[in-house]
Amino acid sequence: MALKIARRGVIPPFFVMEVMRAAFERERAGGDVLHLEVGQPSTPAPAGVIAAAKRALDRDRLGYTDALGIPLLREAISRHYGERYDLDIPARRIVVTAGSSAGFVLGFLAGFEAGDRVAMANPSYPAYRNTLSALGVQPVELDAGPHSRFQPTPAMLEDWYAEHPGATLDGLIVASPSNPAGTMLGRAELAALAEFARERALRLVSDEIYHGIAYDEPGVTALAVTDDAIVVNSFSKYFSMTGWRLGWMVVPEDLVRPIECLAQNLYISAPSLSQLAAVEAFDCRAELDRHVARYAANRALLLDQLPRAGFSRLAPADGAFYLYAEISDRTDDSEAFCRRMLAETGVAVTPGIDFDPARGHRFVRFSFAGSSADIAEAARRLQAWW
Repeated sequence: MALKIARRGVIPPFFVMEVMRAAFERERAGGDVLHLEVGQPSTPAPAGVIAAAKRALDRDRLGYTDALGIPLLREAISRHYGERYDLDIPARRIVVTAGSSAGFVLGFLAGFEAGDRVAMANPSYPAYRNTLSALGVQPVELDAGPHSRFQPTPAMLEDWYAEHPGATLDGLIVASPSNPAGTMLGRAELAALAEFARERALRLVSDEIYHGIAYDEPGVTALAVTDDAIVVNSFSKYFSMTGWRLGWMVVPEDLVRPIECLAQNLYISAPSLSQLAAVEAFDCRAELDRHVARYAANRALLLDQLPRAGFSRLAPADGAFYLYAEISDRTDDSEAFCRRMLAETGVAVTPGIDFDPARGHRFVRFSFAGSSADIAEAARRLQAWW
């Protein structure tokens, strides 16, 4: 008799990882690949972080830390909110996590019960809905698009309530800059969503992991408009520390202890080496801002060159390092399209079905986090392919 497999694990794969696997297989077979599928910087951690890690390896025993994170890092994050956003966020509200992924798990577990409903825009980062589903929480997907700059709006939420009389929502996830579209919420838009959440007693979760990577206006944190949100951030994107698996949360006072207990039991603590090194990350802004300048140059190149390769319908990328392109004039199967692109050009991109199961077969996502030489070569190959 076959043993049971829990339904919690029966969730869709993260398709970008499937694309990465195919790209690595091509490389192992001797083919070249230009990686525009992966959402991670091509640069290492800042020099100051690496030096701090080396010192810690020599001097520190690297044991467990407090489940909420080492005080030195929590205080550094607190100062960061004062310097970047002019906000007084006490260190006691800051939770250091094993990447933002662990932050979402902790936030969802502390903020929602099994059977709750949590709304988010479609398209959005697939781990939101997949993690919620694994935890027994029902994702409610709001169809966003160019009309709303791929962001949720209070009107969408009102429409959902009107279409589901008697039903309730328990939470709302926002992301600014967003993945995959790169669009951002201004202060007024974020405040309107926060006010809607307050009036309807929704737990607001704000994904801010791409803060620091913006091209016109800086990102607005949800903490500027409400004290009730769960804010998730990361050292992976702006700080270029993806493999160090380190993130943080800012949470309301009443969630600190529940999240601490969950973290103690689920993770014990974030990696101590990463925490000790990350204290130095906030003093490396000149180096990190040079990365953002490169992303901006890559973005400008693709905005100019992709339409010449047949990708003319692009979401406005206010921040992050992605372009989300509609390809319905070329295919209605983005997964097959990406496989063919990889096989015929060596350019790896992500199918939209990762981000929007209903409409993503008509979209692909380009990441421009790589080197400028790779981005330029990818554009050249795609123009020749077109």
